Order: sequence, then structure tokens, then C-alpha cells
Amino acid sequence: MAFFSKLKDRLFKSSSKLEEGLDAIVEDGGSAEPEPTPRPDEVPPNDPEPSPGPDIPAPGPEEVPASPPDFIPTPAPQETPAPDLPQEIPTGTPSEIPTNPGSTGRGGGFLGRLFGRDAAPASPTPPAAPVVRRMLDDDMVEQLEELLIASDMGVDTALRVTSNLAEGRMGRRMSVNEIKGLLASEISRIMEPVARPMPLYPKKPQVVLVVGVNGSGKTTTIGKLASQFNAAGKKVIIAAGDTFRAAAVEQLQVWGDRAGVPVMKADQGTDPASLAFDAMTRAEAEGADLLMIDTAGRLQNRQDLMEELAKIVRVIRKKDPSAPHNTLLVLDATTGQNALSQVETFRKLADVSGLVMTKLDGTAKGGVLVALADKFGLPIHAIGVGEQIDDLAPFDPEDFARALTGAER
Repeated sequence: MAFFSKLKDRLFKSSSKLEEGLDAIVEDGGSAEPEPTPRPDEVPPNDPEPSPGPDIPAPGPEEVPASPPDFIPTPAPQETPAPDLPQEIPTGTPSEIPTNPGSTGRGGGFLGRLFGRDAAPASPTPPAAPVVRRMLDDDMVEQLEELLIASDMGVDTALRVTSNLAEGRMGRRMSVNEIKGLLASEISRIMEPVARPMPLYPKKPQVVLVVGVNGSGKTTTIGKLASQFNAAGKKVIIAAGDTFRAAAVEQLQVWGDRAGVPVMKADQGTDPASLAFDAMTRAEAEGADLLMIDTAGRLQNRQDLMEELAKIVRVIRKKDPSAPHNTLLVLDATTGQNALSQVETFRKLADVSGLVMTKLDGTAKGGVLVALADKFGLPIHAIGVGEQIDDLAPFDPEDFARALTGAER
């Protein structure tokens, strides 16, 4: 719940973009109308009288059922109550204390008094403010498609979401809040199959290779994951495989210190494949549960750098043919649709097993995560919404969908 609140607050750029678009769409051709109120015969009674079942006869005047040992029956009202009768004092906040604890009318008794059913009737509820609604037609569906595409959800995904939303609802008058709820439901349905935590295996050490383009947030993601695994009782070692970027090793060392995890490093310019091999040897000798290997950021269109990544994988497999056991691709949400081509390329060279999306708090392109789930079906292990060590959390499709659309829980 705490992370959902943070997620909703920090996905403001994406959700506000959708909200502004939805407001404009509904107001364009919509009209204000009062909220429907239920007829009196549709309102259920507040406290219906229980009727005895067919197999249990109602007690007669001489048959008084025994009370449970912890229940004190309410005495009948008297003009002068007996001084020795026990008085029940309900507990709770002042708003929960009934105003007339001695009443035994409808809803009386201990529970009735505790929940204040005998309080004075409330003042009439003022009529609800008019709500703008617009009839769902082909023109409105097309506008919704354009809005979702502009939110980086992708053409195919936007068409699928709006088609499912419109199915069986054409001709119905809808408000912005109703559309938000339906959009959140459809987005959650698409993302539900890919919301999976990173699997843990009995194999020691479990090798986790972390890849991605420059500036995607690999180093900070490794530090946050290492902290979480360490807190869960796992022995973790980090290998600083980005041996080319200036200060990359120092940055990872800072995160390792925060997480309480050792960092294995080499001199700048060292072959990263050689460092990965040595790190696996050390992890085996020390009985580590997890070995997390950082790699240098590389653009997916640089063939030489991508071949270097393939070399790291080949060297790791000389030590353990089943490694790496997890290959996490870290994606920067601010790249929008470019994330799709990154996934395409890294899957071919590094056999990506799962995704981590970072920087969702700084972009209006959060919808790209929906497009990734819809197109590739790769597990989404976690999402990040900030720089703090607790700003990375397991991916929850319903929370994400509601935060993205601005819908209420």
C-alpha cells in the first residue's frame, strides 16, 4: 500500500497526461447530468430483522435462548433503572460512542449501541454534483486510441485495449472516472501474466547478469536488488563488470557498501569477461547464493559492444553451462518506444529472462511498459520510481494500471 501511494504520486506525469486527454475527450460532445439516485424501493433496510430458518422454530414466550458467556443482554427500558444493573461502556473513538446508549428500539442491544444505530437521524444528503458523460461511439473510441498511442502504449496495444473497452458498451454514456476504471482493468489484464518475481534456484552461486544501454540505471538497480536479497538472508557478491566507464566501479562500490554486500572489482580497462570468470570462482569458493554481474552500458546498434556482451556469456558458460541463470535487462522508461528495439536486440545476444523498468517517476511515457508486456511477454520483475534504496519494488499489475490511469483503488 505504501509503495502504491508512492507509485501513484510519482507516475504523475503519465497519469496527468492521460487524465487531461480523457477530460478533453469526454467534454467534447459530452453533457452534464446528475448522478442517478436509487429509488426508495431499491434501498435495502439498514438493519433488517432476522427471520428464523425453517428448521429452527422461533422461541416461545417461555423459551429464552441462553446468551453466550461474554454477552450481557440489554435490560428492558425502565423509568428508573435498577442501581445494581451493570452499565456497559462502549470503547472507541468519540465518533464511535453512541449518543443514546440506553435506547432499546430498533437496532438496540450491545452491538446496536456500539455502532450508534440509535443515534439521531443524519441530515439529508445533499444531491450529488452533475457529472459530465459522453456516449461511447466510434468517434470517441478513435480518440481514446490516439490518446493511448500518444502515451507510448503502441499502436497494437492501444487498439487492443480500446477494442476490449468498447465491447458491449457502445452507446453507453460514460464519465471520466468510469473510463479510467475500465482502462485500468484492461491494462491490468494484459500485464497480469508477466508480473513475476525473479526466480531463485537451489544452484549456488546463482549468476545474475545485468545488461542494458548507457544510463538505464543498471548500477543502482544492482545495489537495490543486492540490498533486498541480503536483507532476505541471501549471501550476495557483486562483480563490477563495467571496467570502461569512468567512476563506474566507485559508484557500484558505494551501492555495495549501502547494501552490506562485497564488490569484486578490477583495474580500469580489464577484460570484463575475465572478471566475470574470476568472480564465479570466488563465489563458488565462498558459498555465495547470488553473484550479480554488472556490465558496461552499450547501445543496441553498436555491434562491437554487443559482441563483447556475447563473449561474457560464453566465458561464464565455460565455468557453468547453465549460467547465467537470470539475465535482467534494465530499461529506462524515458526512452519510450525505443525500449522495444532494445528488448529485440538484447534478447538475441544475451537471452534476456526478465525486465526491470526504472525512472518511471520522471516521464510521461509509462505506457511503454504495457506495450512491452503485450508484445514480448517477458517477466517484469520490478519497477523503480526513485533513487532511494527502497524505491525499487516488485511489479504489481493492478497498482501500476491504476497509478498509470489515475484511477482510484
